[in-house]
Amino acid sequence: MKDPVTLCTGISYDRENIEKWIEARNSTCPVTNQPLRNFDIIPNHTIRKMIQDWCVENKNYGIERVSTPRIPIDSSLVTEICSRLMIEAQQGNEKKCRELVGQVRILAKESERNKKCIVECGVGYVFATCFEIFSMGIQDELLKDLLSGMTWMFPIGQEGMSKLVSSTSLRCMARFMKGEDLSARQNAVIVMKELLYHDQSCTNVLIDIEDLVESLYQMVKVPICPSTTKASLTVIYSIISYTSSENNKKFVSKFVNMGLVCLVLEMLVDCEKSIIEKGLAILDIFCNFEEGKQKAYEHGLTMAIIAKKIVRVTEMATECSISILWKLCKSGSNENNSVIEALELGVFQKLLVVLQVGCGEKTKEKATELLKLMNLYKDRVDCFDGSTFKYLKKSY
Repeated sequence: MKDPVTLCTGISYDRENIEKWIEARNSTCPVTNQPLRNFDIIPNHTIRKMIQDWCVENKNYGIERVSTPRIPIDSSLVTEICSRLMIEAQQGNEKKCRELVGQVRILAKESERNKKCIVECGVGYVFATCFEIFSMGIQDELLKDLLSGMTWMFPIGQEGMSKLVSSTSLRCMARFMKGEDLSARQNAVIVMKELLYHDQSCTNVLIDIEDLVESLYQMVKVPICPSTTKASLTVIYSIISYTSSENNKKFVSKFVNMGLVCLVLEMLVDCEKSIIEKGLAILDIFCNFEEGKQKAYEHGLTMAIIAKKIVRVTEMATECSISILWKLCKSGSNENNSVIEALELGVFQKLLVVLQVGCGEKTKEKATELLKLMNLYKDRVDCFDGSTFKYLKKSY
């Protein structure tokens, strides 16, 4: 326990955990199973003092003292700060706005309960409104503080979204993404990811933003942290997936010419599962275009990297990998070499495993086509890698 509290039944719990229990609509005491006459939570100062004393006694073992928890905020305080913030923003008072934003950030750091209260009071909409108002100016420090706060406030409602998907707001985020402040870059791409997740129509505005493609490419090339890399890949995927066919081709062409195909392939060699999924999904879209496929052919390890991801990462990674191989192996002049290389890498056996284990209908169709195609070239391969057959339950 860090913040012990007592229920009406006389049993003490950690505040965060018992609040989760009550929020889940449980109406009994977890220990006694007695019905709760009320949901009042009373701080247990005696136990908290014992915990703090124990921490002090054991500080030589690396135990840090649990600080005395502050009283959780109520909605009236948050509402008052929001009202003042809106007034000051409309008057263009950047200094006062930054003070009020700082107050919200301090309250949020105190506890998860405070964060929840802040979100429920609609602070996300207020922050989004302030961001749009000041995004046309040069108040970078205030804008950075607003972005930092909004990273954990989504969803912020339709009105809040409308403020952030405006041309001025998105251009401001794009400007931060190519700046030198790592924290601002991280927060900008995370907020942009959330925007695209909740409102894909903002891709129409992103089309006209200069240097956006280069900024996203640099975010992947020079990673800040895994969460930023994932957010950057998600934004790239959204842009090349949800724009019109003409703009889609334009964006893909820019990314391909910058070298994103090779960059993603090299990243796939050693990264966490969620990044692998996003990277493969992007490559799958690139392979819909001739220039994307050509870049994939030119990279010497493409087939080996993609083949290795089948049945070894996640179901989504397997589906994307099969789709990529299907596109590469059924592509005119390079078909022979691609199919033979896939056979040599043991893709034939892996596809059999996928069909036996089960997969989606589209993946099943592509896997079946690949197997038929590989069957035509099997005589050109000296031998098969039989190691994958150990996963099969029956002979093929």
